[in-house]
Amino acid sequence: MAKALIVYATRTGATEKIANLIAEGIRISGHEAKVVKVTDIKKEDDLNGYDAVILGSPTYHGEMVQGMKTLLFMAEKAQLEGKVGGAFGAFGWSGEAPDRIFETMKNIYKMDMAGNPLRLKSANLGGGTTMAQDYGREIAKKFT
Repeated sequence: MAKALIVYATRTGATEKIANLIAEGIRISGHEAKVVKVTDIKKEDDLNGYDAVILGSPTYHGEMVQGMKTLLFMAEKAQLEGKVGGAFGAFGWSGEAPDRIFETMKNIYKMDMAGNPLRLKSANLGGGTTMAQDYGREIAKKFT
């Protein structure tokens, strides 16, 4: 059984809800998933011991929130190369944060990324719950 760490930043709770739905998709697939807030990650070692690391942030004024930016700099030292990765986030207008996180994980950390970043306005709209769970399942497929 593989273990995934899902780290999220949130302002309104929307990205946290998406994180928990992704975790459900991973668990439904028979694997472990731990969901933590970005402020709970204090050092790069907190990212170790997992087969997958999935990061999420809302887009606010065209950017990811500061806590996720800080984590991305810290994660450069976490030796994530080759691990499964995913990126997600909620947005109101533009939604750039998940794309930037995804590209960092893929090109700088050299992670084995699942599909494309998951960008949702809300987990409650337009099938968002299913899309988030499916993203978790997609990540879990990379474990086998």
